[in-house]
Amino acid sequence: MQRISSLLCLLLLSPFAVAWGDDTSSGFPNILLILADDLGYGDVRCYNDQSRAATPHLDQLAQAGMRFTDAHSPATVCTPSRYSLMTGQMAFRVPRGGTVFTGVGGPSLIAPERLTLPEMLKAKGYATACVGKWHVGLTCRDTDGQPIHEHGLDAVRRIDYSRRIEGGPVDHGFDSFFGTACCPTTDWLYAFIENDRVPVPPTMQIDKSLLPKHPYANDCRPGLIAPNFPMQEVDLVFLEQSRKFLTEHVRTEPKRPFFLYHATQAVHLPSFAAPKFAGASGAGPHGDFIHELDHLVGELLKTLDQLGVAQNTLIIFSSDNGPETTSVVHMRMDHGHDGARPWRGMKRDDWEGGHRVPLLVRWPGHVPAASTSSQLVSLTDIMATVAAVVGAELPHNAAEDSFNLLPALVDQQTEPIRQYLLEQAFGGERTLSIRRGPWKYLDHTGSGGNRYEGNPNLEQYALPNAAPDAPGQLYNLDSDPGETRNLYHEQPEIVRELKTLLDESKASGRSRHEAVNNQ
Repeated sequence: MQRISSLLCLLLLSPFAVAWGDDTSSGFPNILLILADDLGYGDVRCYNDQSRAATPHLDQLAQAGMRFTDAHSPATVCTPSRYSLMTGQMAFRVPRGGTVFTGVGGPSLIAPERLTLPEMLKAKGYATACVGKWHVGLTCRDTDGQPIHEHGLDAVRRIDYSRRIEGGPVDHGFDSFFGTACCPTTDWLYAFIENDRVPVPPTMQIDKSLLPKHPYANDCRPGLIAPNFPMQEVDLVFLEQSRKFLTEHVRTEPKRPFFLYHATQAVHLPSFAAPKFAGASGAGPHGDFIHELDHLVGELLKTLDQLGVAQNTLIIFSSDNGPETTSVVHMRMDHGHDGARPWRGMKRDDWEGGHRVPLLVRWPGHVPAASTSSQLVSLTDIMATVAAVVGAELPHNAAEDSFNLLPALVDQQTEPIRQYLLEQAFGGERTLSIRRGPWKYLDHTGSGGNRYEGNPNLEQYALPNAAPDAPGQLYNLDSDPGETRNLYHEQPEIVRELKTLLDESKASGRSRHEAVNNQ
């Protein structure tokens, strides 16, 4: 009966837009978007039955909703993926769209006039909150009022903490923000930002000798740290902040829908799981970090239950790209765990392991439990999908690469919603690929990210190149999911078609062609 009700709602509006009443703030579902960091397809047990790190809460989330098996981050590294998630536009389309920020890098990749996911929801009456890692760029200023956009220790030393931070989450549609500028325990500024300020500035340079020592602990830059910044418990602080937001919101505005974007540190290196999770996974420090991530998801789900809002909350869980090289190499070698399984490549690579990610969606009464979808999906699609849920029409100059997945979610539509998918590797516009059906064309040579030949850690995973003189790569993922046979010379017509389609999409500035929210 609930499925029928959902489908009737779909049919009432043009086409596939779901509205639940005339009052923009009545009847809409709450939305919890959880984005993990560097979590691979093979890191989650419900995607990889050989995973050495148990993920019972994520597995339970999959059982209660829909598991996508062909979902992709928009890029193979953090910043461009997060830009695309917030805007529904591929990052290579904007200046510096291949940038990965560190420290106080900026300015924001999001232009002031660009419509964002939280802005769209705010216009529909939602309370919006961002907790965790931002990493889309922002602007700090020095004592002379000059913007600081350099990277490194000296840039952090120049910050005037009496001034507001510009271009962060509260300038792009979030009512509140608690988190960090970039990677919480990796980059030069180890301090929490609250809304547009750093209330407790850093006072000293971090002492790395006090941090854990293991193969997954060597990704921490020697920046400045605030006295209230716990390197091993950052995710627990983020969890507490999200629980605080949820509790306060339900207490004070129980009839107003909320959008909470919770972006974790886990499982980005360094793998500093909180001490209480040490040894919990039986798969080393990185396995413990995966275990902690699963725990965080479980705690957020439990909070929704305790507050009585779980039944009216749409939950989306995914990752910003594939697993980091260090974690893949050492987890394979030391623990028999493959975070990229069954795909070739890892973070930064344009091969599947660099961008095929877990995507789990739960929406009680609308998304069938224990369901699976093989739809070709990008995280850019979250914006158009949510627009359909709340009946928001996307203008032509917004969410240019976002497609509405709602028919697949509520009706398990099997016809392809996307005709093709674009992917951006570490080199930005120089390393793009396109996927149509089983065919995947990489408009470049090599991985597009990591260097395998001559790299002592990665050369063991280098594969022979069947077409070393080809300027690109073509794979059939149905017959060759491991991307081992480059068919560039054998299928010239497919190469021409996909290359033309890619070039047309680059020239047009979009892959969503209609100014409606179901395209």
